[in-house]
Amino acid sequence: MMKQRNSILFLATFMAVSFVQAADGPPTDELTAEAAQGDIAAQLFLAYRYRDGKGVKKDYAEAMRWAHLAADRGDAEAMDFVGWMYFAGLGVKRNTTIAVGYFKAAAGKSAQAAWNLGQCYFGAQGVDQDVPRALGVWKKAAEMGHGRAASTAAMVYLAGEGVAADAAEARKLAERAAELNDPSGLVVLGEIRFQAGEIEEARAYWTRVSQMKPVGRTGQPEQPSDNLAAQQGADLLKLIDYRRRKPEPGKFTLVPMPHIHQGWNNCGATSCAMFARTQDKKLGGWDFKRLCPSPLGTGTDWGDLLKASEKIGLHWKFVTFTPDDAGFDKATNFVRGELDAGRAVVIDFKFTGPDYPNGEAGHTLAIAGYIAQEDLYILCNPAIATPGMQLMTAEDLKRYWRSDHYGKLSNGVLSRPAIVIDKP
Repeated sequence: MMKQRNSILFLATFMAVSFVQAADGPPTDELTAEAAQGDIAAQLFLAYRYRDGKGVKKDYAEAMRWAHLAADRGDAEAMDFVGWMYFAGLGVKRNTTIAVGYFKAAAGKSAQAAWNLGQCYFGAQGVDQDVPRALGVWKKAAEMGHGRAASTAAMVYLAGEGVAADAAEARKLAERAAELNDPSGLVVLGEIRFQAGEIEEARAYWTRVSQMKPVGRTGQPEQPSDNLAAQQGADLLKLIDYRRRKPEPGKFTLVPMPHIHQGWNNCGATSCAMFARTQDKKLGGWDFKRLCPSPLGTGTDWGDLLKASEKIGLHWKFVTFTPDDAGFDKATNFVRGELDAGRAVVIDFKFTGPDYPNGEAGHTLAIAGYIAQEDLYILCNPAIATPGMQLMTAEDLKRYWRSDHYGKLSNGVLSRPAIVIDKP
């Protein structure tokens, strides 16, 4: 079995509990006394401080102690906090069933808990998968002011992932997300306007989101989600003219890829479903996942992804390149040839560092185009907002396109893996 593939891009947006806004200094004796005497606000303040290590040494057990005191008295935010700790396995053994119980108990009063509960239904975490129920919970969260829930529901309706595609419902939810100033919502609504031919309106939304956070020539895939959304807005502004012109092999090309929002730990199957959609197969990420033997909500072996393609009448193959500079040159020359022929390529990223489970994480996505003059690549990423496009420099692509745990095919050897169309 392959190692669990928790995408950092998805973790950046998935189930983050709300934060108490306060200074970063250590808690005062007075505040601690108030918490000990039953003040719920003070208890939550301490729970966040100990969880995040703000002003105190990070201590998940102490965070849970204070949060439980508030949650046991029925405070919705505290119940969401405890639920997230169980979901993430912070200070307790990971238990998504218990997490769902807390999210359900709090969802009527907490928009954040409703968002988290919807993610569990969508990603089969602690409950059976139920996309319509996930959408229902997200809509309630959106009504309560959760912009991310609105934008995610909009993406699901746009892609027809687990439900019938509904452009009108998607637009309504994207407009709600934009009204709430949700960065992803602004990206999605901009795309809806772009596809409708309303170019200046799209430009306005992407400009708005691009100004929310500092942006650069391109972004880093390990950025926080709000920074990624701002950079994605800047990338989409740059791509407006490219998306409206014909490809020029050797100079520029962009393969249209229908974007699908991934669920928990489903980047591999979702990327392959997007790849299949470029080949006129109408299926979603969860449909593709069900063609594989591993359960929903778990990582997928790339060998199983290849076998799944055969079940829907597609012929893909697996190729690898060495992780050194020479291998990268060969890999990018190969990819550009595929793109020039109108064929996208599915690739695998690896992230390393102390912030990831067991020191590393992986993410599967696609390369959909390139701009030769600027040595830029255009990615289609299931973990970010629709249309999923983002720009990446060749330097960053060299750094991240590598993996050694995408399944049995890797044999534990670090390489640059790709899934491509097997030409006759």
